[in-house]
Amino acid sequence: MPVRFYKPYTPGTRGKTVIYIDRSDRPEKKITPNTNLTITKKPCTGRNSRGIITVQGKCGGHKKRLRSIDFHRKQSTLSNVLHVEYDPNRSANIALVKNRNGQENYILHTHGVKKGNKVQSGSGYSFYHSFLSLAYGRSIQLKYIPLRTKVHNVELISGRGGQISRAAGTSAEIIAHKGNFVTLKLPSREVRVVRKECYATVGEVANGEYKNLVIGKAGRNRWFGKRPKVRGLAKNPNDHPHGGGEGRCGIGRTPSTPWGKPTLGPRTRKKNKYSNRYITSRRTRKKKIDNYE
Repeated sequence: MPVRFYKPYTPGTRGKTVIYIDRSDRPEKKITPNTNLTITKKPCTGRNSRGIITVQGKCGGHKKRLRSIDFHRKQSTLSNVLHVEYDPNRSANIALVKNRNGQENYILHTHGVKKGNKVQSGSGYSFYHSFLSLAYGRSIQLKYIPLRTKVHNVELISGRGGQISRAAGTSAEIIAHKGNFVTLKLPSREVRVVRKECYATVGEVANGEYKNLVIGKAGRNRWFGKRPKVRGLAKNPNDHPHGGGEGRCGIGRTPSTPWGKPTLGPRTRKKNKYSNRYITSRRTRKKKIDNYE
């Protein structure tokens, strides 16, 4: 989707960008969410049941409702895409679909799927051999999807619903079929295996231009539920290990968290975690290119 820029009438609009949803295929000026598929969200971000802050840097943000999204998509049916909506709770957009029984559901918007298109779900025999078997937005078991196909909304455990590659513009690539498992290359460049009975959606998540979004002003971050971040060096020594000192100076010690634990390098993943057996290779950092030839 295109990125919209604004003229610098105010400091807040200078450099600000928004993701523009194409409205040419829908004459309505404003589309409200389906109230039957939304629930109330209490603004308790970053706090526990006693109201104490447990996660720093978060706030309530703008008032919004949670959209009930179907991450399973196991029912063998053919659905029609009614329209694409903005979801304030995630970076990706969502699509409202209606199946032959008249039931409406929200699903993640797949790149290339537009209003009026047909999307299928389920792994029935007749559905697999139809002309829409591997079209964009098709939800099917991994064992039916060929190699080098990009998928998203992938299940880690069969029956739990999609958990991998749900952010805007992300997708995982199928690189191998072996026995009861399928090998996937994730967006983080991690390679892991998933059981072939797990479901996935063909294609990549739409709204890939989200990475080019420019906030423009601090107040817009507050709308998203993000509070300002203060460097540890700028705090007092009783608030952070990096704090204190005369004027501008270094931290004088190994980088650490506000609670004194090492940071910026040490691994925090448990060595004997159960899911380690399914990870073929851990994610790697991108190499910086010094010389351009």
